[in-house]
Amino acid sequence: MKSSRVPLLLLLALLVAPGASWAKPVTIAPPDALQVAAAEGGEEDLFGSGDDLFADQGDSLFGDADSLGEAPEAAAEEPAAEAPAEAGGDDLFGDSGGELDLFANIDTTTNVVEVPPEKSRWLTIGGPVGLFLFFFLVLWINKAMVPFKLSRESIALYHYPTGVKRGLAFAISLYGIAFVFGASEIAYQIEVYGSGAAYFDQMSQGKLIAFTHAHLFGFTTSFLIIGIPFSMQFNHIPAYQWMLPVGLAACFVDIISWWGIKYLHPNFEYISMFCGIMFTVTYMFMLIGLLRVLLFPGIVWRSDKDREERLAKLREKRRAGRESIGGAL
Repeated sequence: MKSSRVPLLLLLALLVAPGASWAKPVTIAPPDALQVAAAEGGEEDLFGSGDDLFADQGDSLFGDADSLGEAPEAAAEEPAAEAPAEAGGDDLFGDSGGELDLFANIDTTTNVVEVPPEKSRWLTIGGPVGLFLFFFLVLWINKAMVPFKLSRESIALYHYPTGVKRGLAFAISLYGIAFVFGASEIAYQIEVYGSGAAYFDQMSQGKLIAFTHAHLFGFTTSFLIIGIPFSMQFNHIPAYQWMLPVGLAACFVDIISWWGIKYLHPNFEYISMFCGIMFTVTYMFMLIGLLRVLLFPGIVWRSDKDREERLAKLREKRRAGRESIGGAL
């Protein structure tokens, strides 16, 4: 078979050789010469790689033929391969009888947020109540140390020089405007943060210290500027002598409640609200009383100590006005 294939292969090689042409005559070597070349091993050199050329491809094309016959055996082995998957399914669905359990393989012992323990009622309720009682304790100490007595020293703003009355009325008005802006800031912060507790919770300790320092100076100064002339103007009325100390005590307890809101419990916010109402009422009462005396001297109240004197002057002015009108007629 090998000797009979030699002429055919040689003919194909000559046809595809470079420079080959169909017009040229093809010379075929005698069979004896080919047999001699084959005997000398030339055939192995020329065409020995032919078997190698198709050997690998044959293996790649038909090498899986045996595996086709082995398909039933592989199919029989598939249930064994699916056994781990079914075991994993048991882990996923857990012991819930086929229901999906997404948290079966999740480690819940890590990244756990600890919730602080609930504070006792002694702190959440007793603390604000204690601070509320402290407010009245401050007033009682103030009364015990400085008892009321009718002072001989007083002022009558009605008789003060015009420049003093104008400047004092202007200063008191500016303090009133500043007070309104402070109240509006409280409303704004509550709107932004949702509550006073949330506002103080986000505030750092350093900022709270500076906040306390500024408000202690601001509250004290504003109440002194208004409270001293008010108390001296109405020195004969015992109830009016409580306006300045009540306002200052409310400011002091209010500032303490800020620290309670931040570090103890949000219930201290109720104390802050109570103190805010107290110092607002006392401040506005003194401010309106002073502005009435300074800017509207014609309005006389029963509480004015110079009420009779001022009413007499008002009657004299009215009488003089009627006489001047009657003389003109």
